[in-house]
Amino acid sequence: MLRISLLFCISIAVVAVVWAEPSPTPNQIISHIPRQRVESTAIAAIGYSKRRHILEIEFVNGAIYRYLDVPPTVHRDLMSADSKARFYDSNIRRHYRSIPIRPRQKVNNHE
Repeated sequence: MLRISLLFCISIAVVAVVWAEPSPTPNQIISHIPRQRVESTAIAAIGYSKRRHILEIEFVNGAIYRYLDVPPTVHRDLMSADSKARFYDSNIRRHYRSIPIRPRQKVNNHE
């Protein structure tokens, strides 16, 4: 009987811990991909994981998106493009599955 009570208490404790922790959402993704600043009217920085084929783009409005299954050649061509924003629009946007990492940041114009 003591063994059943102990197992019951442990089970309750595990459920309480799991229940107390929020489930991960796209807004809680933490990126470990270093991003390099770029000159662009729309894009602030670009990061790429060669091992995982993940492209991350930080936009000047503060939004960050992660693009999946992006070949290294696409990253290379983006980095060497004269217009990174135009290359993004033509070759990345709507071509690869994306995950929002951070929404665009609201600008306060009352300063």
